[in-house]
Amino acid sequence: MHLSIILVALAFTLLLTVHWVTATVVEDFNHVERCKDSLYMGTPPRGFTDPKLKKICQRYADKPRYVTLYDPKKRIPMYSAYTFKKTEGDRRVDYPWMYEPQLAELDGNGNMLPFPTGYLHMKFEDSQAVLEDYSNVVLYERGHLNPDQHQSDPHDRAATYALTNVVPEVREFNIGPWRQYEERIRVRLNNYCRGTAYIITGVTTTGNMIRRNNQNRVGIPDEVWSAYCCTDYDRNAPHIERVHFPTQAALAKNAKEGSAVHELILMDLEEYLKKRIDVDQNFQLFYDNCKAPSPLPPYLLHTI
Repeated sequence: MHLSIILVALAFTLLLTVHWVTATVVEDFNHVERCKDSLYMGTPPRGFTDPKLKKICQRYADKPRYVTLYDPKKRIPMYSAYTFKKTEGDRRVDYPWMYEPQLAELDGNGNMLPFPTGYLHMKFEDSQAVLEDYSNVVLYERGHLNPDQHQSDPHDRAATYALTNVVPEVREFNIGPWRQYEERIRVRLNNYCRGTAYIITGVTTTGNMIRRNNQNRVGIPDEVWSAYCCTDYDRNAPHIERVHFPTQAALAKNAKEGSAVHELILMDLEEYLKKRIDVDQNFQLFYDNCKAPSPLPPYLLHTI
């Protein structure tokens, strides 16, 4: 009798474990194998204080592609974090837009799914943005935080077309200053980053919302920010490029005018964001501010 109870308990525990590994909305990015590969030193940004934010391991075709911290109330990502892949920068537009089932239900295999052509159950619409939220909006369009131009593998690129990875961006800003910045970073990292480049792109908000059917639906960013970390870079690069390593940050207004992208040092961006988003004083985007780990043990550091 006791053995039967034990076996049932073990089977139930195994079932929960398997489900936990495949689910994409997680308590910690480390809970999903390879999900943390999108983060420098496997460590997510620290200091976010809102317990309602959802951690999404963005899975496509049964493989984690990048991670997102998602606000289900504003129905936008607070940030997406990903690894940059060397690419020619050509833009694909034939991938289907997808949603994240795990924000609304616990079953499924953990993959994002294309929006169905018919009726989408209300529980999905309650937990995240849907295509209808953007369909009749004139001023804004869907702006990627993890852009497809920063990915090379077709599956990695397809995975960027999740509405949990986009925010409403003013059209002139999206196709102008911000796209130019994304291209500048693509060329810089292509040419001078020798190892893996980790990028985090996020937003600040002030309460403005896209409305549909007289309801607040999607938060409109006031600003878009980004930062990258590449500790293995070309030390022989021209000085004008070398000063942008190992890390650099950027900030811009999500506006039709006055939306130039300003590059700044990482810690200046962090200090600014402490005043603009819900984070504590320990807020940090990259582990140890993107300092390369020393290959020597601590007791030998004083000898170099």
